[in-house]
Amino acid sequence: MTLSPKQLPIWQWTTVVCVLGMVLLTMLWELWLSPLYPGGSWLAAKALIMLLPLRGLLHGRRYTFQWYTMFVLLWLLEGIMRAYAETGMGRWLACLQVAFAVISYTSANLYAKYSRPSILANYQAE
Repeated sequence: MTLSPKQLPIWQWTTVVCVLGMVLLTMLWELWLSPLYPGGSWLAAKALIMLLPLRGLLHGRRYTFQWYTMFVLLWLLEGIMRAYAETGMGRWLACLQVAFAVISYTSANLYAKYSRPSILANYQAE
């Protein structure tokens, strides 16, 4: 499969949508749908941490995409752990978090790979 720098906006916006999806999912999950403690918990605050890379992702900063791929692994691991440990609604929400994390990880990697200056220079020379 050959990709080109013309496809960068697709990978950028896929990553941004997944980040926003994980923030919304975390808030809903920890406050209403299946909180660890009745009435919600402070674990919903971890959604605010997920907003840290958002500015760089929106502006297409390659460095942000690179470190984000390491950052999102925390949410992937949490989703896997909770999918294994929880039952019912919590398990389905954890699987959704895993899906968001895998999709955003993949799209961020593709963006970082194809936004390399050497690749962009080759396409501009043609």
